[in-house]
Amino acid sequence: MAQQQHTVDLTETGRSIDALQGSLRSVVHGRDEAVSTAIAVFLAQGHLLLEDVPGVGKTTLAKALAASVEGTVGRIQFTPDLLPSDLTGVTIYRQESAEFEFHPGPLFATVVIGDEINRASPKTQSALLESMQERQVTVDGQSHPLPNPFMVIATQNPVEMEGTYPLPEAQRDRFMAQVSIGYPPVQDELELLGSGGFRDPLESVTPVLTQNETLRIIAEVRSIFVSDAVLRYVLSLVRATREHAHVELGASPRAGLQLVALSKARAAMAGRDFVLPDDVQQNTQPVLAHRLALTRSARRGRAEAPEILDEVLRSVPVPA
Repeated sequence: MAQQQHTVDLTETGRSIDALQGSLRSVVHGRDEAVSTAIAVFLAQGHLLLEDVPGVGKTTLAKALAASVEGTVGRIQFTPDLLPSDLTGVTIYRQESAEFEFHPGPLFATVVIGDEINRASPKTQSALLESMQERQVTVDGQSHPLPNPFMVIATQNPVEMEGTYPLPEAQRDRFMAQVSIGYPPVQDELELLGSGGFRDPLESVTPVLTQNETLRIIAEVRSIFVSDAVLRYVLSLVRATREHAHVELGASPRAGLQLVALSKARAAMAGRDFVLPDDVQQNTQPVLAHRLALTRSARRGRAEAPEILDEVLRSVPVPA
């Protein structure tokens, strides 16, 4: 049975998204794709994993996003001795009132920055799972809802592996996308050197969206139309990763859901109220690459997930 398309007027939304992109690009120069992906993940209400070397602007990007949508920022520096309560908060007994009072942790923010997430113990990493999936935390048997909107932007350093813990597959699967910001272009880095590092680029960032406007856009992104043909295309891509000879653990059903959600956000950012196969292709690498676990022989042969996904994209027929 064919789906019925519900048209969405994206005129005002398009202007708002353009303003949001302009705000972030004024701070994170020359890394337009990373900025666009971060905004798309935020509008799709997913979570983002940034794997990059220190000092390339990962924290600046996260803070600029929160400031641009009139939101708050929570920052967590992950260390081996970090406890789950350092993330979620604690319940304290107040003797004067004879009542327990909850003190929220840094997870209670619009955008939560988790620096070097792979330096925390698995127990603390697992404390993030409930917040990322259920958008709530449970402390002493009591559930506390997190703000709306809510997004985790976690960073990990691919170079310094000493003293780090690999992220469990269950947690990697909860990150909608993974991107690398990369070094800035030559001219932008030259201007940075000329400023001497004394100017804080975030000083110029002001909100371009209110919380209500942000929630309206997020709702519109969810209503973007996806045809049966495109849904079958997504399913074919996901299933092809599971059947690839070099893949031990392919993309999960959650990965397919998040690929659809992020493709909706990309369509909205392009001013369309429907998803094209191009949107899916554009998001396949950032959504699926970090989820694939390769076989031992593939790793010995220096195979990498992006190469395998390129093969998958070439092998799966694109719907007309």
